[in-house]
Amino acid sequence: MADETSVTSIDPAHDPAAEVVELCRELIRIDTSNYGDEEGPGERKAAEYVATLLDEVGIESRLYESEPGRTSLVARWGGSSSGKPPLLVHGHLDVVPAAAEDWQVDPFSGEVQDGFVWGRGAVDMKDFDAMLLSTVRARARAGRLPDRELVLCLTADEEAGGHKGAEVIVEQHPDEIADCTEAIGEVGGFSATVRGRRIYLIEAAEKGMAWMKLTARGRAGHGSMINTDNAVTRLSGAVARIGAHEWPVRLTPTMEVLLATVADIAGTEATPENAPALIEEFGSAARMLGAVIRNTANPTMLGAGYKVNVIPTEATAHVDGRFLPGYEDEFFDTLRELCGEGVDIDFLSHQQPWEMPYEGHLVDAMTRSLLAEDPDAVVAPYLMSGGTDAKHFTKLGMTSYGFAPLRLPADLDFTALFHGVDERVPVDALEFGARVFDRFLDEL
Repeated sequence: MADETSVTSIDPAHDPAAEVVELCRELIRIDTSNYGDEEGPGERKAAEYVATLLDEVGIESRLYESEPGRTSLVARWGGSSSGKPPLLVHGHLDVVPAAAEDWQVDPFSGEVQDGFVWGRGAVDMKDFDAMLLSTVRARARAGRLPDRELVLCLTADEEAGGHKGAEVIVEQHPDEIADCTEAIGEVGGFSATVRGRRIYLIEAAEKGMAWMKLTARGRAGHGSMINTDNAVTRLSGAVARIGAHEWPVRLTPTMEVLLATVADIAGTEATPENAPALIEEFGSAARMLGAVIRNTANPTMLGAGYKVNVIPTEATAHVDGRFLPGYEDEFFDTLRELCGEGVDIDFLSHQQPWEMPYEGHLVDAMTRSLLAEDPDAVVAPYLMSGGTDAKHFTKLGMTSYGFAPLRLPADLDFTALFHGVDERVPVDALEFGARVFDRFLDEL
């Protein structure tokens, strides 16, 4: 919990951290599971809840539905005395599904236990939604509008690529955000610990995404006979080669800065050769960061046949491919080689990578706001292995970063909580994040 001495002089109604925990719990209790198809409750109930919270402090919002129940929200708030274009602050309302029988607690209970708020969306990303709402509501009550106007955008469908959420806003309602030149969103500003030193990681880049369906075709026949044109055999070979391929290390500018920061703490130099060793300094976070010094391709689904003694005409596989900024051609050339002859590649989703210079006023504002709350820490950029709605907003030319600040325990396997069982966020990390975000708005 926050140190009492830091908040005793603040009116509780105006404390940016005062209601962040309860708001996070309430958002978790609204089931917005996104199954990636037509199933699921949608985001409308959560969007209406957010609209009510904003309306209570005099902020008008607009709801946009791409399909029944698939709802995104946009609102504008703040002043314009800075003379700068509005800043887009975006989050998403949907979550991936959760199987209750696998969890220690009901994944949609928002239970507080052992100093954590538990539930699906606790770190992805109803925590940041709650930080944003708690801070905005407290400042609105106190009349502390930021000098720079904010465009608040909470979207549907991010967990399935954003095609029914952020992409709809960008393509069908661009007037809502067209005047924004900069944006901040999720999966950045959280801490990792290296040799006892906290490093706050600002997302400054994302890998591209290629969700692919591989299809091999052959000659159908009886399972008891020789068949040299077997679709299952052809596809299996491709899948095995893709799964076993060792992609070479490739360092983008963002990761060069991060690894140089880690090397300085470790008392060594950063090179492509020792990059994997430097990544291991992050402990459990190396699972994610190890994936952003190389392209990756993971087979995830297989399908073929309908009877054991029938050789099918067709076999399919799905592959989750992620490629680094600047290395898309290398990725697809290698993938085609690994697939070999007779395997077709179709895209379920193909989204481009992005990378931003780690410099400028927005980076300075994020850095100052973090160090004001944690002076002995280090702040550095990183490249995100997954994807966020920033992929859509950067299509409009926005400079984008991930900044959802959390000060985390050194022994917490944070990256495993994304889409994982027993997803949870520390209570004091939520309160820390709200305080940092409040300072950030003053820095704009």
